[in-house]
Amino acid sequence: MPIHDFRCKQCRHEFEGLSRPQDPPVQCPSCKSTDLEKLLSGFAVSSADSRAASALDSRKRQVRANKDKLVADEEYRKEHEGH
Repeated sequence: MPIHDFRCKQCRHEFEGLSRPQDPPVQCPSCKSTDLEKLLSGFAVSSADSRAASALDSRKRQVRANKDKLVADEEYRKEHEGH
């Protein structure tokens, strides 16, 4: 489906709209203007930098999760040591 993000040039409202060639022009739901700017969707933009940033973010989450597990394991060991 050709769903796009738009920004109205009249009232600056941002919204998603269905844009097919056979349909009438997309209108702003706020002011009904057809003077719109088509925006790039975040998921549609991919570059080496964005992939590297995603990989780094994923790695940070993995390290944080592993650290939390190590801390929990150590606390458990201390609580149950010698019982």
